[in-house]
Amino acid sequence: MKLIRKALEVRDMLAERKRLRGPAELQYAIADRIGMLDAGTWNSLAESAGFFMSRDYLLALERVLPANIQPRYALIYDAGHRPVAAVCMQLVDISVGQVRKPKEPAPEACSCAALEKLAGKVSQRVLICGNLLSYGQHGVAFVPDFPEETIWHGVAEVLYRVRTADKLRGTTHFVMIKDVHEPFHKGVSSLANLSYRYVETEPNMVLTLDAAWKSHDDYLASLSSKYRAGIRNNVLKPIEQAGCRVGLLPEIDSLQDRVHELYRAVQNNADFRPYELRPEYFPALQQASGDRLRCSGIWRGDELLGFLITLADGETAFAYHIGFDREAAAGLPVYLRLLHAGIADAIALGCRRISFGRTALEPKAALGAKPEPFGVMLRHRQPVLNKLIKRLLLCVEHDEAPERNPFKSAAKAG
Repeated sequence: MKLIRKALEVRDMLAERKRLRGPAELQYAIADRIGMLDAGTWNSLAESAGFFMSRDYLLALERVLPANIQPRYALIYDAGHRPVAAVCMQLVDISVGQVRKPKEPAPEACSCAALEKLAGKVSQRVLICGNLLSYGQHGVAFVPDFPEETIWHGVAEVLYRVRTADKLRGTTHFVMIKDVHEPFHKGVSSLANLSYRYVETEPNMVLTLDAAWKSHDDYLASLSSKYRAGIRNNVLKPIEQAGCRVGLLPEIDSLQDRVHELYRAVQNNADFRPYELRPEYFPALQQASGDRLRCSGIWRGDELLGFLITLADGETAFAYHIGFDREAAAGLPVYLRLLHAGIADAIALGCRRISFGRTALEPKAALGAKPEPFGVMLRHRQPVLNKLIKRLLLCVEHDEAPERNPFKSAAKAG
């Protein structure tokens, strides 16, 4: 019976794989620029998907994209010509070797030296479904009354068509569906039958904001005395005693070059640098975002030591662009003070949660942020290399978020 059951499972898997390798019963409009697609159709699909799928944001982003990123877009229609999904994509020139963090291999760990050597030598072109400049599922917006697995089948076909059509500009080696998380995991996981490999990344750290918090002081009051004293003595007071002040940058363009300099100071220290933002990106983002964006800075005299951009998208605030003077940060808790400024800004923006992203898990956990699982779906254009890449990615380690609860036992965040 077990053999029969296994044979039936293999038969069903092969049948599903064959179905997915064929065309979906859908129709497509694919474009190099968002302005080439019908604005009303895009807006109607993207309205519920938030700011990062909005046409205004994408138009602004196109003008300031990093040099190694090219945008692509698509609208998906059902057989009756009803629009059912909007897709954002990016073609990125990148080195696979940049994916790995330089760590000393443990003696008992599997040897991936040969694979790492190969990856480090090869420059790859990646087609991404999503937005490399943000985090979260910002690649697909779809209507709620249409089968989700059918839409992801259509997304896979769009990605295939874009990759094929772009061969004249160069070979696209990888296809990635970026930032797979709930509630999208179930639908996109069906693409495993098309040799997409799911790879878990570091989690997104999310702090739930209590509706009763009206200021940063309210947040501090909700913490246990140990954590509250630690923040006051180790973060707030040192900044004040150094004569620094914290405030908003109402107009980033007047400090565009300094903001970019501080951003690069952090970017150049990162293990993985898939792109570099242009100086004009920051004021363009502020202009496109309007009142939903707050940029907090730390000054010592007239010198800007650091900044953090927090952007409200519905009830979620994204604290996702940061920069600071590394020399100043060696003696002052600039980074930690910016994280607290992000909490104050998220509260001021009326959000219920703040998404801090995937780096520096320990200090974010100490703020009360909890991990939300994130991953990507990856596929290489060559089946043989798909297996090679799977082995390479299995060697990629990511940190686990520590367990922290800084709140009073009676306090309930959210």
